[in-house]
Amino acid sequence: MLRSLFNVMTKEAIQTLRDRRMTFILMIAPLLQLSLFGYAVNFDVDHLPTVVCDQDATPKSQELLQGFFANAIFTRAADVLDPAAAQRALESGAAEVAVIVPHGFTREAGREAGPEVQVIVDGTDTTRAQVAQADAREFLVEHGLSAATAAIGPPLVLEPRILYNPRLSSPVYMVPGILGMLLMQATAFLTAMGLAREKEAGTLEQVLVTPIRPSVLLAGKTLPFVFVGLFDIVGVILLGSLLFAVPVRGSLALLGLGGFLYVFSTLGFGILLGTLASSQQQAILAAFAFILPASLLSGFLSPIASMPAWLRPLTFLNPMRHFLEIVRGTLLKGEGFADLYRQFVALLVIGVAVLLLSIARFRKHLA
Repeated sequence: MLRSLFNVMTKEAIQTLRDRRMTFILMIAPLLQLSLFGYAVNFDVDHLPTVVCDQDATPKSQELLQGFFANAIFTRAADVLDPAAAQRALESGAAEVAVIVPHGFTREAGREAGPEVQVIVDGTDTTRAQVAQADAREFLVEHGLSAATAAIGPPLVLEPRILYNPRLSSPVYMVPGILGMLLMQATAFLTAMGLAREKEAGTLEQVLVTPIRPSVLLAGKTLPFVFVGLFDIVGVILLGSLLFAVPVRGSLALLGLGGFLYVFSTLGFGILLGTLASSQQQAILAAFAFILPASLLSGFLSPIASMPAWLRPLTFLNPMRHFLEIVRGTLLKGEGFADLYRQFVALLVIGVAVLLLSIARFRKHLA
């Protein structure tokens, strides 16, 4: 039995390595995709083009504006003479933020009520608008320009504290998600493709007439992809740490265990998709139809808490969700097994259930 398993594994590895396109997908493509996503997918909000309408035109108003543009969030794109021109800049897309300093700003600065400054934000892009609004409000409050706080005493100074990712760097948040997506592509997608390819070529039936058991055949065809998945994990972590300064605060052994359970479950999905497809084209369509929803329901791009209440329970059936929680917990927070045992149990249960279902489907297909 072990000899048969080894022979099938050797055959699958040789067949995969002989295909240069498959080798590129397994070894090179994940690293290229990581670099591309790490640099191209950037949710950092900065350099928002801002139009200024300084109707006061005094040294004090200029000092205020210099402080407003001191950070990298806002970029002074243009100066206009009246608020209507600032409104037109927002409507045309020439600016995303408008700052209007009214007449009498300096005169009102010494009074109890305090001066007023208007900040208008383009809300078409909600993420950028929320960051711009929060940063502008914090600046105005710190300088005593908020009408809600000016009459109650000294200006309120906000000092936010950000844990685990103090600079709010997008790659630190994105790399764990990219790892989960790449592993699913390198396991579920290629496993489904391999089974469909052999069914089309007729080699699967030729192997099945030998004394090899179906379970041994499946194990031999999938185990090489387990090693490929573990190789991808090591490569992504090293590349993410070197290129994007992704921290490694937790146990790598714990992360490796989570990666093994995740690959175990995705291989099960790959076998299931391969048994359902009768051709490589069907396998490709089925794999993409599975990978895209799994990515969207994993918390990769948007938080699960922001999803509709009826949709959140479905995310518990998604192995990528649990793996991303393990990766972000170990790498960014330094969490241990006691903090993440629920995710490990979920991956184990999903992996066993899907693998048993795929084996049953495979045997039914043979019958």
